[in-house]
Amino acid sequence: MDRRSFLIGLPLALSACSAQEVWAPEDVVARAIYREPGRHYLTLYTMKNVGSGNGAHSALLINASQRVLFDPAGSFEQDVMPERNDVLFGVTPRLENFYVSFHARSTYYVVGQTVDVSSEVAEQALNLALVAGPVPQANCARVTSRILQQLPGFNGFRRTWSPNRIHDDFAQLPSVTTLEYREDDADDKTLALAEITAILRGTQ
Repeated sequence: MDRRSFLIGLPLALSACSAQEVWAPEDVVARAIYREPGRHYLTLYTMKNVGSGNGAHSALLINASQRVLFDPAGSFEQDVMPERNDVLFGVTPRLENFYVSFHARSTYYVVGQTVDVSSEVAEQALNLALVAGPVPQANCARVTSRILQQLPGFNGFRRTWSPNRIHDDFAQLPSVTTLEYREDDADDKTLALAEITAILRGTQ
C-alpha cells in the first residue's frame, strides 16, 4: 500500500475505533436519579450463548450514591433512563429487569453476579464508569475489566477482551451470589425492545 492510499484509509480506520458521544442534559439526569437505600453492591451481567456458553457482552450495575448501569457499547435503546456515554441513570429494579429481559432469549441467557462492597468502593466504581465511555463496539469486556481492576478487592482481575474471563474472576470473589436469567423469546431483540418500549410508554 502506498502512502497516499494509507492516508486516505486512515480516517475510516480511526472512525471504526471511535464511539458516538451521548450526553443527556443535566436537568434530565437530575430528574431521573434513583437511590436505593441500604447496602452498596456491584452486579456484573454477562450475556452468554446458550449453545456454546461464550460470553457476548458485559455490563456493570452499580449501587452507590445512586443506582446506575454501565452498559458499554450496549444495544438497549430506550427513552426512560437517560444516558451519558454508556452510563444509564435512574435504574430502578423494574428497569433493571427490563434490561435483563431484553437480552435473555432463546439463543442467549444472562448471568448476574452480585457482591456487596463498601460505600467508598461503590462510589469509586461509579466515578470510573462516568469517565470510561463512550466505548467502541466489541470493547465492553476490556473497559469493564479495566474499571474493576482499579477497585480495592478486585486487584486480581485480569484485563481482558473476554466477558467469560470477567465472569470467572467475579466468581472467585468472597460472598458472590449468582443468578441465571433465561427466556424463550425469539432471537430477534428488536421484538423484545418493541414490547418493552410499549410497556414503558404505557401503550401496552
